[in-house]
Amino acid sequence: MTGIRGTLRRTRWRIGAAAGAVTALALGFALAGTGPAQAAAGCQVTYAVGGQWQGGFSANVTIKNLGEAISGWRLTWTFPSGQRVTQAWNATVTASGADVTATDVGYNAAVPTNATVSFGFNGSLSGGNTAPTAFALNGVTCTGATTPPTTPPPTTPPPTTPPPATDAMAAVAAMQPGWNLGNSLDSVGADETAWGNPRITPELLDNVRAQGFRSIRIPVTWSAHLGGAPNHTIATAYLNRVKEVVDWALADGFYVMINIHHDSWQWINTMPGDRAGVLNKYNAVWTQLATAFRTSSPKLVFESVNEPQFTGSSGDAQNAALLHELNTSFHRIVRASGGNNTSRLLVLPTLHTSSEQARLDELATTFDALDDPYLIATVHFYGYWPFSVNVAGGTRFDAAVQKDLTDSFDRVHDTFVARGIPVVIGEYGLLGFDRHTGTIQQGEKLKFFEFLGHYARSKRLTTMLWDNGQHFHRTGFTWQDPELFGQIRSSWTTRSGTASADQVFTARAGAITAKSLTLNLNGTSFVGLRQGSTELVRGTDYTVSGDQLTLTAAALTRLHGTRAYGVNATLHARFSAGVPWRINVVTYDRPVLSSATGTTGAFALPTQFRGDQLATMEAKYADGSNAGPHNWTSYKEFDVTFAPDYAGNRIVLKPEFFAEVNDGAPVTLTFHFWSGERVTYRVTKSGGSVTGTTA
Repeated sequence: MTGIRGTLRRTRWRIGAAAGAVTALALGFALAGTGPAQAAAGCQVTYAVGGQWQGGFSANVTIKNLGEAISGWRLTWTFPSGQRVTQAWNATVTASGADVTATDVGYNAAVPTNATVSFGFNGSLSGGNTAPTAFALNGVTCTGATTPPTTPPPTTPPPTTPPPATDAMAAVAAMQPGWNLGNSLDSVGADETAWGNPRITPELLDNVRAQGFRSIRIPVTWSAHLGGAPNHTIATAYLNRVKEVVDWALADGFYVMINIHHDSWQWINTMPGDRAGVLNKYNAVWTQLATAFRTSSPKLVFESVNEPQFTGSSGDAQNAALLHELNTSFHRIVRASGGNNTSRLLVLPTLHTSSEQARLDELATTFDALDDPYLIATVHFYGYWPFSVNVAGGTRFDAAVQKDLTDSFDRVHDTFVARGIPVVIGEYGLLGFDRHTGTIQQGEKLKFFEFLGHYARSKRLTTMLWDNGQHFHRTGFTWQDPELFGQIRSSWTTRSGTASADQVFTARAGAITAKSLTLNLNGTSFVGLRQGSTELVRGTDYTVSGDQLTLTAAALTRLHGTRAYGVNATLHARFSAGVPWRINVVTYDRPVLSSATGTTGAFALPTQFRGDQLATMEAKYADGSNAGPHNWTSYKEFDVTFAPDYAGNRIVLKPEFFAEVNDGAPVTLTFHFWSGERVTYRVTKSGGSVTGTTA
């Protein structure tokens, strides 16, 4: 990311690490399933601690079915040292004290004879971490001998050796999936903690690897650590620190990518007016890096520059010529430095890492000129802009958002992959994530990432998730949004079914009636609907007709209970593959706004949300013209111009909104809620004062 897009700040704390453990139990017993007892049944359970740190650990549990096929499973055990499960994937895990129950999540319910099923979890520690030694499957207690493996298997086993350097396509395929260590070594301050993240530790990289990532992009900004012209010597301590982190990542089995990062907009962008000076500095940096890493593993990959851009150029032709000069100079320096650099994989970006066809064609010309089989093309992808930041009414993952993605990936594939040139999507995500992941509604966000993972696989593109600290906790080693990561992780290997919404709203003031959602099967088949461990009854609680899932009035009456505002029940639609689709059953009434006064720097509308959630806001003057920033649209940017504060019972209008509102001109605001309700309000700015009234 460039400039302000990469400056999210978060508070972290530091913790240590300890060794992991593995327990494998050979268990023989009768499996009690949903049908009759099955003869000669048994199983083997492997409980593996993949990583441990102060106060926590991660583990993976594998069940091998040694008996007849089963169509549903429930595994129970007791933690001997007071451990607790804090987050799980591929299973629903509940606990009562030290007693733990893990059940299937639908798509992994069926386990044929001699097949295995696995799930994982993160846990907390209050003392030791003795592995459990007794499990029960489907209610039958069993014991067995302990036969621990020599070492715990990683979540995603790395290749023992990298693919041969002569096969760049195979190497890039082996890099899938990838993760970005953002807002650390790429910070523009004097230290890697300048943007709010803690110092990088081996334990962080170990835990990222345990999540299933095979490659890691380590963005590095060098500008604050360079000496003066003409040598521009990199500070020894800083270069050694970068080498230390790179070596940790290589030792973990990662493919590792390093680059010149925010220097792109700090000084490389001035190349149109200072070609000789910028080129000398750029060449000096890469000469030092090529020398420092010339003997490093072939799994270390160099990227010439992040998001290249130029200020004050004469246009596309000059931009293309300047980037070509940087990329070819980088290539010449690295190849001439010898050692493993003679065949090291090198990554070359388009201008702005854009996937526009003109930018791709410019980079293709550079590839043709270099004629080097060890080159990789890279672009970045942050989605259709109105959806990515929630502006101009872009609240849903609709046909326009999907077409923007498919068009982009198709262009990249046709320009490079179809010619045998591998491509890395060096960063992907949503731009609204730079503020927080709630800018885009949860269900719409999940659909975007499900489809992105699927389509990237279909086009043989390796993806690297941009994470500046807002996704994977840098010291707690847990996901800020486990549901989001579960969807991303599933998309690496399969498709998941989704639906038109993840919320079903019923007005508290009205009668409860049947509600329908449209299923997006995505090549899967619908299996069933569950509330916790309880299977809802098809035909009684719900019906399915084609792609329409309908919850009956009787079921919704039961699920809404006392009809308190907010989420009354959570259901999971299960499909034949992928992760289940969560559906919240919500009671609401039309939100109520109240009059208020304030200033352009601090104005909020008192709001009784009454169980509803805000989707977007329109702003118009009395004559119907658009008010506020981005006045080409009436729909304003979520969280930049306005934001809901559910805990504070208010909607905040930001100074950025009033900065572009005409003085003395009343503005009618229309708030759109996810229930479908629309509520209007009127604000008038007078100098630095603001008056708000119900419309």
